[in-house]
Amino acid sequence: MGTTRSTTQAAADGTASGGRRAYRACIGSFTAAGGRGVTTADVDPESGALTPLHSTDILANPSYLAPGSDGRHLYAVSEIPDGAAAAFALTPEGPVLRAPAVPVGGAGPTHLTLAAGHLVTANYGSGSVSTLPVRADGTLGGPARVLQHQGSGPRADRQEGPHAHAVRPDPSGRWLLGVDLGTDSVRVCALDAASGELTVRGETRLRPGSGPRQLAFHPRGDLACVINELDPTVTLCRWDADRGTLTPLGETPLLPDTRAAAAGGSGDGARAPRPTFPSALVISPDGRFAWAANRGDDSIAVLSLDARGATAALVTTVPCGGHWPRDLALHPDGRHLYAANERSGDVTWFTLDPETGVPARGGSIAAPAASCVVFVRGGPEAARP
Repeated sequence: MGTTRSTTQAAADGTASGGRRAYRACIGSFTAAGGRGVTTADVDPESGALTPLHSTDILANPSYLAPGSDGRHLYAVSEIPDGAAAAFALTPEGPVLRAPAVPVGGAGPTHLTLAAGHLVTANYGSGSVSTLPVRADGTLGGPARVLQHQGSGPRADRQEGPHAHAVRPDPSGRWLLGVDLGTDSVRVCALDAASGELTVRGETRLRPGSGPRQLAFHPRGDLACVINELDPTVTLCRWDADRGTLTPLGETPLLPDTRAAAAGGSGDGARAPRPTFPSALVISPDGRFAWAANRGDDSIAVLSLDARGATAALVTTVPCGGHWPRDLALHPDGRHLYAANERSGDVTWFTLDPETGVPARGGSIAAPAASCVVFVRGGPEAARP
């Protein structure tokens, strides 16, 4: 059985003092490494500070989370060999599992999203993408529909086969993009809302050995950034929603001393890219900046984005405030950034300079084996299982 902890009480009216919309943070973690499972936290709208509320470890390794559109449900993958997904109700007493976890038909799911009435998971271990129907009451149905990826990459140690790492719906809602680290590719799929079946409509090949991990869309909707795990770069792409095509435009390094090397140059001081294992990327609501996490040197890279010119440039890097930042999250108002530092067991928050995009550290809370942070609108209102 899982355990539930309560550390404080918070107002649940959905509005913070000063009229700002209130949000709750939800933190995922690896229970196998001592994590608390799913933790909810209050968010101070002015400082960005987090105050832990409740935790439950009833689901094994809820490494990635996705909020339901109603603000009362939270969905999680269970990153285990026989992968699963589950729905939680967000109640005043904390997250409550709505029903037993549902198998996703794949191994080691690392990411999930909601699209067209379905929960979609990226299954890293089996190199597949799965869909589960979301019922009217917020619970998950089954069995899963599974799309198996094929292929491999040049890195024998990491790319011996497909490794789906992330799934993301496009801004138009017409397409679902699956990012595969093992095949250096992004697959563009159509999702049938009635059956949950995924059909591949196109595939974009990125540079061999780059190891794409996650993808984020620019708020304009016609650009996307792909963060690459096997080298410290971000690939800026043009997105055409009418045709469902993703076109690489160029790469931007995430460390200053790899600028020439990542671009294929040999300028003074250029070195081969260090193995910093970039993990996550978020883009500001106004589209001017992006932030990317480098796990190997515990840094956050600040990028400036020029949407009109379709270019990205590295501004600087700053310490993440912990060790091994597995995920980054941007508060919905765009004023604060959060790093889930897996190996130091904490979540750090930063205030963002609106002119430069540079983060200034605010504080941190303990979060053992933290793996992700997401935000849910309003307080933990009465969503009863």
